[in-house]
Amino acid sequence: MPAAFPRRWWGLIAILAATLLNLLDASIVNVAAPSIRTELGGTAATLQWLAAGYTLPLAIGLLTGGRLGDMFGRKRVLMVGLVGFLVASLACGLAGSIELLLAARVLQGAFAAVMVPQCFGLIRDMFGRELGKAYALFGPMIGLATIGGPIAAGLLVDVDLFSTGWRSIFLINLPLGLAALVLGAKILPSGAPTAKGLKLDLGGALIAAAGMCLLLVPLVEGHESGWPAWSLVMLVASVPVLGLFAVNQVKRARSGKIALIELSVFAKRSYTSGVGFCVVFFGSITGFSLAVGLFLQLGLGFSPLKASLAMAAWAIGAFIGSGASAGLAPKLGRKVLHIGLIGMAVGLAVLFFQFGGDAAPGPWALFPALLVYGIGMGLIFVPLFGIIVGDLEDHEIGSASGLLESFQQGAAALGVAGLGTIFFNQFAIGSGEGQAMSAAQSVTGISIALTVVAFVVVFGLPKRAREEQ
Repeated sequence: MPAAFPRRWWGLIAILAATLLNLLDASIVNVAAPSIRTELGGTAATLQWLAAGYTLPLAIGLLTGGRLGDMFGRKRVLMVGLVGFLVASLACGLAGSIELLLAARVLQGAFAAVMVPQCFGLIRDMFGRELGKAYALFGPMIGLATIGGPIAAGLLVDVDLFSTGWRSIFLINLPLGLAALVLGAKILPSGAPTAKGLKLDLGGALIAAAGMCLLLVPLVEGHESGWPAWSLVMLVASVPVLGLFAVNQVKRARSGKIALIELSVFAKRSYTSGVGFCVVFFGSITGFSLAVGLFLQLGLGFSPLKASLAMAAWAIGAFIGSGASAGLAPKLGRKVLHIGLIGMAVGLAVLFFQFGGDAAPGPWALFPALLVYGIGMGLIFVPLFGIIVGDLEDHEIGSASGLLESFQQGAAALGVAGLGTIFFNQFAIGSGEGQAMSAAQSVTGISIALTVVAFVVVFGLPKRAREEQ
């Protein structure tokens, strides 16, 4: 392993800032979505697209984003991705219509897919044998972003700084991103491309994008349109298109060409189980988060700040759980995932009965259940990827980790589309809190079922994380 880069800690600050931009923008919009719809208009589906419009291009773009760093140099590609992300953030903040805002969100997700893979590659390049020390900062940062994102959104919208309202949640990216850009340009190492002349599998990426769009568009728009024939045709068509993507990857691998997916990792049942866990786990928590935010604001009439503070218990729990898992995971291995899922199920069960009551629960009444749910979720965050890749060979780790990130973001988009649609199947915007409670209870019940599925899937994962073997 190469020696550590002399100015690595300053470089890490720039990388953490860029990573934080992605973490915040994946979650910050959920609290502000109702305010955005009030000003710019749109339908219930609009609220889902504000989240899915970011995570979908991010999931698809991650399949090729890492390759760009190999072809043109990680620092150069990171700077391009960061500039594009900031321009897209500015476009979001200045958008005069909901259509322009959604288009800018797609651009944000696409440039995030260019930016994020370079961050982890540069950390490996800079830290060498001290890699573990750098990665140790990411767990707490995820917890802080989970806490800070929704609360910051509520504060920014309510404070209405310079009369910007919800626009400030995107404009706040500019000072943070510019600081990362300046520091990164001066500090980060300008390594040479490691695979100059490599050709991207753009055809495979387009097929994957088409398949995911065929799946997600009808899930989001179908209910709003009354499930017309075109929505059912698109859902059915997504299956052969995604199957065509799998065939495309197999053919490229057999012919010796570079594929988007390292197929050898799927030969191991433990990794395949890990992919299944990511889809169920991240789809559940992302869709549930959106539903709770909509329930509080559209159903109970909470302000963005009040809603974010009501959900702060969840974020505080995630931070506590993330910290605790650092000590528990080396001793317990995959058992820590089971403990976390049990905590999540307990919190969800309490919420299920609260949403089924005669009167709507106040913000403090939700605090204990959301805290327990958050602690369980936090216990899973830190050790998860290390456990999933526990049985893989050294040369498979890079591709497998990138794939997991892509599946995580794809699952987030599916969770928003699926659980968001279930919520709006029972709740019409402007109806009473009774409908909102019924819709929230349905989403919670499905989240419990998904948590049980995840619990079973954990038995297929390696017993220990890779670092412990």
